[in-house]
Amino acid sequence: MSARASFVPSPFAGLGKGLDRAVARGINAITGRAIGPYQSAIIRIGFSLTWLLFLLREFPHRAELYGPDAPWSWDLAKRLVAGNHAFTVLLWNDGRAWFECVYAFAIVASAMLLLGWRTRTASVFFMIGVLSLQNRSVFEGDGGDNVIHLMAIYLVFTRCGQVWSLDRRRAARGEAAEAGAGPSAVSASDAEPGADPVGVALWAVFGFALVAATLFGKLSTGWAVLFWLFWLVQALWWAVRRVAPGEPRTVLDIVANVIHNGAMLVIVAEVCLIYSTAGWYKIQGSRWQDGTALYYPLHLDDFTPWPALSHALAGNELMVMLITYGTVIVQVAFPFTLFNRRVKNVLLVAMMLEHASIAVVLGLPFFSLAMIAADAVFLPTAFLVWAGDRLVRRLRPGAARPRPVVHGQRTAPDDASAGPGEPAVGPPPPSAVT
Repeated sequence: MSARASFVPSPFAGLGKGLDRAVARGINAITGRAIGPYQSAIIRIGFSLTWLLFLLREFPHRAELYGPDAPWSWDLAKRLVAGNHAFTVLLWNDGRAWFECVYAFAIVASAMLLLGWRTRTASVFFMIGVLSLQNRSVFEGDGGDNVIHLMAIYLVFTRCGQVWSLDRRRAARGEAAEAGAGPSAVSASDAEPGADPVGVALWAVFGFALVAATLFGKLSTGWAVLFWLFWLVQALWWAVRRVAPGEPRTVLDIVANVIHNGAMLVIVAEVCLIYSTAGWYKIQGSRWQDGTALYYPLHLDDFTPWPALSHALAGNELMVMLITYGTVIVQVAFPFTLFNRRVKNVLLVAMMLEHASIAVVLGLPFFSLAMIAADAVFLPTAFLVWAGDRLVRRLRPGAARPRPVVHGQRTAPDDASAGPGEPAVGPPPPSAVT
């Protein structure tokens, strides 16, 4: 028998090459595109809209909630913040004029983020507004406010303006100008790469405020470092686009994608943690174990905006038991269904319907809106693209509807198989937005 015939290939042959290819694909998926652009856009819209509606609804009562007439006085808030080092600009001054300015700033920042106008700056302003108001009166909020509090921080690190934003529209106009399509309809600031006078003005105002706050000692060391880092990153991004749009811009895109993808992973983990902990805590309660937990809040005056509806539901013992047990099952099971798309989508619909019912039956609309916005991170990309297209058809029936191109996003026919938050392979756009 020849040596060639007696040679038996190793079962591990080719394992190294396969592993290298898998690692390369993983690195490319993390660095080459911003995962879930539609999911990040919908949570941006959802949370900014929820907070904006809350601020407008409570506008007549703003002073009692967060201002000088609040039960939690300015001195008590000052002492609490001195111990926990929470951030709030409301405690920089106890005057009524300062409070009114901060409240108006929070409304404007929410509207900016909702529309996706200067999204990178708007997300920082939105975080400042949310933290300033909520940390001023820490006992005024509920579970929905806690979710908004966390998501306001996470959104700063995402590229949540890549679709469904004024930034995306402005970038598309700039790309059209560079390609020679319709230059007469494009302003000079859009046509010139890196030119952004409005963005530079916002950056300058933000920098002036940071200098003043730092000089007067209003910021703790940690928050000062964080805000100055944001400010410097803005300057670096503009300078690279203006002066060196080649390889340095590519490097910044890679860094931004990695940060975005990490933030989206944190958001997904946070939502799963919220539901899993809520479900497991419910299991330990005797009222949830015997199936009567829903009965009691339906008889509380503070949670019965429609008494007839609440009492009719509470009088149906079978329905009370099914909703009680169903709530626990859905919350405990949901994190384990993320790897099965069909089961996950069914439970996702169930949770959204549950929160919509809470808004109507228990009179907690903003809590429900916040939780539905958090759930939206798991919505399938194909559904979000379809829903966005249907909305545009209704709002602008005669307008052309070009599909926005973003990092790693396929067109509708190919993208139909993409799951919630799943990236789709595709070339990066000429000028991505954050």
